[in-house]
Amino acid sequence: MTSVRLVILGRQGSGKGTQAGRLVEAYGPVHISTGDMLRAAVAAGTELGLQAKALMDAGDLVGDDLINSIVAERLVEGDVVERGFLLDGYPRTPDQATALEGFLAEAGTPLDVAVNLDVPVDEVTARMVARGRADDTEEGIRRRLDLYESETAPLLAWFAEHDLLDVVDGLADEETVFDRLTSVIDGRLRVGDARGTRSGMPVRCAPGA
Repeated sequence: MTSVRLVILGRQGSGKGTQAGRLVEAYGPVHISTGDMLRAAVAAGTELGLQAKALMDAGDLVGDDLINSIVAERLVEGDVVERGFLLDGYPRTPDQATALEGFLAEAGTPLDVAVNLDVPVDEVTARMVARGRADDTEEGIRRRLDLYESETAPLLAWFAEHDLLDVVDGLADEETVFDRLTSVIDGRLRVGDARGTRSGMPVRCAPGA
């Protein structure tokens, strides 16, 4: 099975986590989040991991240069090279996206698509309020969503300018949304194969495989 290289985006409460899990089952990529990468680098005691740990222990943010380096290190590991990846939570900025583009170009493995699972703000707010978590007051949710919108808009514009963005309507039942996602991804993979930018057509895994 040929590897796939995907980025998934979506507001909190959009069902992104559920759909990411289903895409991993369907296409076989390694699901990688920023948090996972940082924890793995720290646990492995790599030079980059130790730098990240020192910053986090001091309560400081891990900067773009270090995050980009940790991502680059992760993407050349054997499981990712063999199976591809589904990035979740990275990139977060156009600068990070440009860095990712550079890593992948150097490896000769361009990104297939960035899918944005779009669910209206009112709907995701209602979903999160219904969960009843202590920090999920409507005001707090709105504040987090506003921050997400302001941070993500430039990133979505970057992907769109590079003809890598597909927006998928996430307002439906889980199965319908999954079908919409796979239709978009399969279409992108067919185009990449026709252009000769892929070595072969990825095949979705059979259920339970």
